[in-house]
Amino acid sequence: MRLNQVTVPVSDVERSVRFYRTLGLELVVHAAHYARFVCPEGGSTFSVHRSDEPVPPSVTVVYFECDALDETVARLMAAGLRFDSPPTDRPWLWREARLHDPDGHPICLFHAGVNRIDPPWRVHEPTRIA
Repeated sequence: MRLNQVTVPVSDVERSVRFYRTLGLELVVHAAHYARFVCPEGGSTFSVHRSDEPVPPSVTVVYFECDALDETVARLMAAGLRFDSPPTDRPWLWREARLHDPDGHPICLFHAGVNRIDPPWRVHEPTRIA
């Protein structure tokens, strides 16, 4: 099994397209009510769809991994994006910077290296679902 995409509701598809393209995602589908992007590395996709209802800010955080986090954040800030927190080393061995998309969805840009999948506290026993 592979995660293909995450889709979030937005109030303005065009505004969201500008935001996510600024983040560095590649636009692959664009319609009045929907847009899908592919991440420049790894092939994962992310999409937005126009909601006919008011879009409440989400509590679900979308994480995008960046190998050069500090440089990426500096480039995005120079492009006009505002961050809630600068790149910060976290106790779980990730370096993270946080911001929100135009509809208030929280976004975390991070670098974890080997600790993304293999932190020192990783469970090494196989988990089986009966």
